[in-house]
Amino acid sequence: MKNITKKDLVEQIADRTGLTRVDTKIIVESFLDSISQALQDGTNIEIRKFGRFKTKKKNARRARNPRTNQYIDVASGFKPVFEASKELRKRINDAVGLQPIDRSPANPL
Repeated sequence: MKNITKKDLVEQIADRTGLTRVDTKIIVESFLDSISQALQDGTNIEIRKFGRFKTKKKNARRARNPRTNQYIDVASGFKPVFEASKELRKRINDAVGLQPIDRSPANPL
């Protein structure tokens, strides 16, 4: 599976819109900065038919280094999370030819 970089996104958007790559780069970076700032402020971002960006609280915990078997205390904090919408999941599954699993009460696993 190939990764797409920010540069690739800028080129694709510039080609589709007719904007210059410089203007498109400013727009893409502004969009990403807006998402980052909203998450830092504790705000969720929901983009209909795409997904939701939010933060999830991680509790403090005790972890073990597998190489040294030494235990360390890991502080609590937040991590950014992306949840894809049903529409996005369906588009991805349709594109790769997968059928979603029916988890309705009438058809339990």
